[in-house]
Amino acid sequence: MENKSTHETTLVSENSLPVQSKSNPLKTEPWTPEESAELYGINNWGNGYYRVNPNGNVQITPTGANGPSVDLFELTQDLLDRGIRVPIMIRFTDIIKARVELLYNCFNKAITEFGYKAEYNGVYPVKVNQQRHLVQDIVHFGKDTRLGLECGSKPELLIVLALMNNPNGVIICNGFKDIEYIETAILSQKLGKKTIIVVDRKEELKMIIQVAKKFNTRPKIGFRAKLNTQGAGKWVDSSGARSKFGLTAMEIVEGLELLKTENMMDCLELLHYHIGSQVPSIQSIKSSLKEGARFYTEIYQMGATGLKYIDVGGGLGVDYDGTGHSDSSINYSEQEYANDVVSILQGLCDEKNIPHPNIVTESGRALVAHHSVLIFNVLGVNHLHRSAPPRLVTKKDPGIMQDLQYIYEKVNRDNINECFNDLTQSKQETLQLFTYGVLNLEQRAWCETMYFSIATKMLQIAKTAPDVEDIEATLRQELCDTYYCNFSVFQSVPDSWAVGQLFPVMPIHRLQEEPHHEATLADLTCDSDGKMEKFIDSKTGQYKQTLQIHEVKENESYYLGVFLTGAYQEILGDLHNLFGDTDAVHISMGPAGYTIDHYVPGDTVTEVLSYVQYDRNNLIDNVRQASEEFIQKGSISKQEAKLLIKHYEEGLSGYTYLEDLE
Repeated sequence: MENKSTHETTLVSENSLPVQSKSNPLKTEPWTPEESAELYGINNWGNGYYRVNPNGNVQITPTGANGPSVDLFELTQDLLDRGIRVPIMIRFTDIIKARVELLYNCFNKAITEFGYKAEYNGVYPVKVNQQRHLVQDIVHFGKDTRLGLECGSKPELLIVLALMNNPNGVIICNGFKDIEYIETAILSQKLGKKTIIVVDRKEELKMIIQVAKKFNTRPKIGFRAKLNTQGAGKWVDSSGARSKFGLTAMEIVEGLELLKTENMMDCLELLHYHIGSQVPSIQSIKSSLKEGARFYTEIYQMGATGLKYIDVGGGLGVDYDGTGHSDSSINYSEQEYANDVVSILQGLCDEKNIPHPNIVTESGRALVAHHSVLIFNVLGVNHLHRSAPPRLVTKKDPGIMQDLQYIYEKVNRDNINECFNDLTQSKQETLQLFTYGVLNLEQRAWCETMYFSIATKMLQIAKTAPDVEDIEATLRQELCDTYYCNFSVFQSVPDSWAVGQLFPVMPIHRLQEEPHHEATLADLTCDSDGKMEKFIDSKTGQYKQTLQIHEVKENESYYLGVFLTGAYQEILGDLHNLFGDTDAVHISMGPAGYTIDHYVPGDTVTEVLSYVQYDRNNLIDNVRQASEEFIQKGSISKQEAKLLIKHYEEGLSGYTYLEDLE
């Protein structure tokens, strides 16, 4: 390159360039809250619960557009005034109620329209979020909708037995099982619970029969079929012929023969299958329904006329990005999902002249994801933009410094491609010259500063230059800021780190201002993976590596929110660097505004169930009281009740993994 920078010319600062909109360089009008809503896609993924208000803050409307609402930024300020600390996990109880009613109403509407001759019995899988207050709200709001609970382990079974008091709801027992798990589940039937033990592995059926004989009980049994049909999306490997759980066709036939031999064919009440979590495509759901319904009708025709439930598992997705065409989105509505489940089951059962089964769904994510938002503040920022270059070079400075200054002076719309290539080459040469001892540390620092000054100026030019989108994207990534934030990715949004799940992230205030910075978010942990650098692109449905964000003002707090975190994130949280659960509040809306139903302080050192706010004595007392009630009714003996309490207490004290009992 010709060296033109030996002349000590006055350099043009970026600050002297006209201020233009980052999103639209030709725009000169003031930025509006509506533009922020479009930028962050909140009207797409907010599902009517979240929007941007005229003040430029995020507004929460838990029960719909005409219901009560609360300004999320003002709520955060109020919580801070009450002594609650950021980061805060805010849970909106009314959204839980709305989601429970939505799913129930969708299935009831489909059942009515299609003339389906059975009921809808949803269950909430407690593994999705086992927080005690949340499960209690689920049970409470589900009393009139026949909502039950699903458990997949011994600890979860103990939770379910203590909290489940909906007489019309079923309890589904999934997961690996040992004798103690099965005995506890079967004895719970004597407390009036509709507990169905699903056979996930063929060995479990023999244990169920053994325990049933021991207690002279007719157990409620379910078979989990291993479908050939796979789901789609990030969790596709949890379904299909190679899935972890389920019985093959051969094992189902062998199980039916064993039940027939034991005169227990009538005990088989449920067929279950599962095609994975967060299924983005309705076509995958339809395919699994057809195969699952065929299993149901064939088993019924083989003599299992006690069948009355089909459990279609989970899979009902959440629209995390609002695009309708990504793994973080769905291309169907809740009503379309319900219509397909009902119509396909009805058609195949009518074809075989078999009674319609009660429909069970294990839709956990769809019930609870929307209700929770994580709020945290920004602690500091590392800026790479340079509005002005360093000192001018002199004739005594190395040639690489002369070259960089020349690039800065020369770059314009017409030669931006050439200058970008020269800048890339100069960056490599700088590192090599420093390694070889040609440049000293101060000279390398000057080169780095000038590099970012050139990149900053070049990015401003690229916004208005034609056909340089690749250069602009590279420069945005190169110049992105790092915002250091007061939260732990591993604790509060582990799926963002572990499987690349996209969550909506945006500021909760200042949305009447245009965000001029591109940034990634770094958390408090001393782990290089403790960051968020994949964000929703509401235009493409793909992800982008930076988040458009506002400049942090001196002496003024800046708050961001991660939305739709209610499913899995809290319970999967990892205590990385011993950052535990955040402070959490449960908010409900009323005519006079919002109320704080529960305040859950952040973690101290505790045991597994206490992590999710369960008190051992209260759990035991709930089961003991229920036992006394049903002793009086004569449905459980004192000896059986004593054994149930013994199992319950030992379960709370025991190993969370399976135990071999001699």
